[in-house]
Amino acid sequence: MKIIRIFSALVVSCISWQLSAIEIDKKASIKDTTTTMLGVNHIALSVKDLDKTLAFYQQASGYELLSREQVSDNENADALFGKTGIVYEVAVLKAPNMLFELTEFKHNQNTTIQTMPPQGPGMTHTCFQSPASTSGWDKFAAAGATPLSRGGKPIDLGGYGVTYGYAYDPEGNMVELEQLDDDLLAKSSSGEWAQKHKLWMTQVALATHDIEALMGFYQQVLGFMPNRVAPLKDKIRADEIVDIENVHMLGGWFKMSEYSKTLEFWQFVNPVTPKPSGQRDVTALGYSFSLEVGDIQQEYRRLSELGLTFVSKPIKLGEFWRVYTHDIDGNVFSLRQVVNSESALSVQKLDRR
Repeated sequence: MKIIRIFSALVVSCISWQLSAIEIDKKASIKDTTTTMLGVNHIALSVKDLDKTLAFYQQASGYELLSREQVSDNENADALFGKTGIVYEVAVLKAPNMLFELTEFKHNQNTTIQTMPPQGPGMTHTCFQSPASTSGWDKFAAAGATPLSRGGKPIDLGGYGVTYGYAYDPEGNMVELEQLDDDLLAKSSSGEWAQKHKLWMTQVALATHDIEALMGFYQQVLGFMPNRVAPLKDKIRADEIVDIENVHMLGGWFKMSEYSKTLEFWQFVNPVTPKPSGQRDVTALGYSFSLEVGDIQQEYRRLSELGLTFVSKPIKLGEFWRVYTHDIDGNVFSLRQVVNSESALSVQKLDRR
């Protein structure tokens, strides 16, 4: 990997945690990109039992099921995932601001399900936000989510109008539920939209052993700077949210839309985020995500020149051109470009900018 660290001053000490050393631009967002990146198109979840997991998320979220299809004997699919004779079934849910794709790969039928710990490593969770008056936590709890946060209810971390709670879906995938006070939403630029939609998705959350390196990697991939960093330490309520005593971590964020979507990074100091054991298979159980681009061929060439290795060349499959790769921690992500620029499945239609 020959990624050049353009975060020359991004030096994070695991002992002193000098936040001032991380270069940020509080106004930075994807609108500042020097690339053709458009935003996060979808969160993907590879599951063992599609029927069970899909039923859970449909009940919890109420999202529209756009499609459900089985794929086999498809040379393009074989090339895209790097496997001969691949067989899978995929269901696509439409959240208000992105897509949520659940896929059951036949070759994962005998794979053991593992529960994701908050400290990772990897893409540990995605987040569902809601107005407090239509609590997402209550919806997920009613659908059968297993609480991680202590007390089985969301927790007010700082008294600023947001409660947080972590829970697990039926296959041990972690979700975060954030409830925003109606008064807080009413004062925000997205309040009317939020009250209308009731429950939306926000971040891709990555836990890493080296936040300096991973954020530097994504700055080059995305072509703009992170907009925020924050330490989290000596907060009893944070311990309650993640069910860890004396939790200590550093976070960082890239703003992926005008409103709620972000790439979120956490490096845990206590307990320490382990180093990843290697690259995840692109079909492995758990989360991945896609970055939609305006020109996939251009981004494929640009990122290849930076040292990324792709599973294939960009391949047309369904309504998208697609290609899979990994970040420097081995997390799976893909690039996507809509075949039809007017597609309702494009970030430009899904995002509010």
